[in-house]
Amino acid sequence: MKLALLASLIASASAFAPASSGARASTSLAAKKSEALPFLPYPENLEGYVGDVGFDPLRFSDFAPMDFLREAELKHGRVAMLAWTGFVAVDLGARIYPLPEAYEGLTSVTAHDALVQQGAMSQIFLWCSVFETVATVSLIQMLYEDSGREPGDFGLDPLGFLNGKSEEEVNRMKLRELKNGRLAMIAFSAVVTQSVLTQGPFPYV
Repeated sequence: MKLALLASLIASASAFAPASSGARASTSLAAKKSEALPFLPYPENLEGYVGDVGFDPLRFSDFAPMDFLREAELKHGRVAMLAWTGFVAVDLGARIYPLPEAYEGLTSVTAHDALVQQGAMSQIFLWCSVFETVATVSLIQMLYEDSGREPGDFGLDPLGFLNGKSEEEVNRMKLRELKNGRLAMIAFSAVVTQSVLTQGPFPYV
């Protein structure tokens, strides 16, 4: 009888204790949400970086250094901007200026394989390899030796776009580059897909 009484008292007391799962749920709901994806929590490691709208649905920033991720994003964006221009230039080039005989009859779709066989692409491979080697050294110094270098900064500003600019203006220019790079990555994927599907010259319709 005494045991039954004791058990009922414990049970009634536990009714007034807050449930641990409920506490966790309320804490989770109170956490900061991503601006780009409001149904997901905000990835804290993105804070302070130009262009941050909380978009990291796969949470790469949780296990990879943000400086490395930003360097990779800038590099891919810059390469995509050049790649789109180069891809379209193959089709537009013959209309604007005469091409070497080896390039005649090539389209954006067929140019790669033809120039690999000819050997012209080996030059691109060589100089890209040299640049990647140098860039890797500077990346390691930035990540592990505290060189003070910002991601993607190679001191290349021949036209002086950033000269005499305030920090706010510099960040605005950086944001423009990021947005154009992100757009170029999508645009290059789209232009390759469209050109292969249509097999026609620019604008591939």
